[in-house]
Amino acid sequence: MKLVTIFQAFNPMDAQLVRARLAAAEFHPVVSHELSALSTDGYALGAGGILVQVPADEADEVRAFLAADDAPPT
Repeated sequence: MKLVTIFQAFNPMDAQLVRARLAAAEFHPVVSHELSALSTDGYALGAGGILVQVPADEADEVRAFLAADDAPPT
């Protein structure tokens, strides 16, 4: 299964919040690089951040879900 990065964070809380929202919406998110970022000062920045990834076949739907959630209420 190929994973696609749909969100990048430098703070574990931000990454876990996005992961939780996606899991609640019945997507299949995975958080990568979190342990390394917590273990070594500055690693998150140097490694490109903590990644939230989803299976490639869910990527377009996840991006639309996240974009729609950012829209201001009407």
